[in-house]
Amino acid sequence: MKKPDKKIILEDGQEYCGFGFGADVSRVLEIVFNTSMVGYQEILSDPSYTDQAVVMTYPLIGNYGTAADDNETKPPTIGALVVREYNDEPSNFRAERTLADVMRAYGVPGISGVDTRKLNRSIRDFGSRKAYLCDIDVPLDKGLAILKKTELPHDAVKRVSCKEPWEALPEDPRFHVVAIDCGMKLNIVRSLVGRGCRVTVVPWDTAADKVAALSPDGVFLSNGPGDPTDVPETVATVKQLLGRYPIFGVCLGHQILSLAYGAVTYKLKFGHRGGNHPVLDLDTGKIEISSQNHSYAVDESSLVQTPLRVTHRNLLDGTVEGVACEKDLAFSVQYHPESAPGPRDSAHLFDRFIALMEKTNA
Repeated sequence: MKKPDKKIILEDGQEYCGFGFGADVSRVLEIVFNTSMVGYQEILSDPSYTDQAVVMTYPLIGNYGTAADDNETKPPTIGALVVREYNDEPSNFRAERTLADVMRAYGVPGISGVDTRKLNRSIRDFGSRKAYLCDIDVPLDKGLAILKKTELPHDAVKRVSCKEPWEALPEDPRFHVVAIDCGMKLNIVRSLVGRGCRVTVVPWDTAADKVAALSPDGVFLSNGPGDPTDVPETVATVKQLLGRYPIFGVCLGHQILSLAYGAVTYKLKFGHRGGNHPVLDLDTGKIEISSQNHSYAVDESSLVQTPLRVTHRNLLDGTVEGVACEKDLAFSVQYHPESAPGPRDSAHLFDRFIALMEKTNA
């Protein structure tokens, strides 16, 4: 019988043993969980998971393989995958490679056979925290010492953002959108291009005058990893763009827009990750089933001193899920309208952005 060869050590001394798959490397990471039932390839390739070990609550992972067309970015920058059961013999006509093959190719470790129900309850009860994914024979005291001395990095956005501007063109462009890339998913670009937008993607630290020199009809603020206060350069750029162009922010972009107006953000106990979060649209009264991936939220009390108003609210914990400033034609949401966690409840937000650009071009 095969013996466990990998384990996870948490800061409080808990150990979870299992079997390695993917790349054979050891890492200190932030451990979080995701409640999605499908979409492990999109999770693997989402830059927002940089430096994180993602525990999947759904028990079977790998069963439909991977297909290059489904990648959100390349190469993946996720820290690790933690699963209950890994299937290395996918059954899917679209499958091109196994999940483990892709993870090995890009240096991403995984561990299976873990009691993910117990581990996820621990994250839920005590919060996300540092974890050490290592070989089974690493002594607990050594692992705890490594955890204690290892600081999680704060340069994730810099590492995952594009290094040079690039462009995506529709057949018949109507508007020009400059997208500030803080770790943007490719389906966001596809969603904008599909609505007739020529999209110029620029690095996270692009100055406001350089954005203006591109003569955009609108500015998009992307998702990305980590703490929004780690990117003051992006916040400063957005602050100088307010009121000059329609602005739409998603996830980290939502937090950056709020910071640009003077609001405050804070870290959630274990964050929101998964495709089943109900969000109330306060303007329409409709509830959207949303896809989410973030550790930070906007402090609602800090919005009082800003021109922003709350437009969306999370029905699970009451946190702010959207803000808007009608005067400046700026709005943002904490969740991902380009994702489809079953329904496509939130895709209309891209149409709202298009309508703002139509308004300014009328």
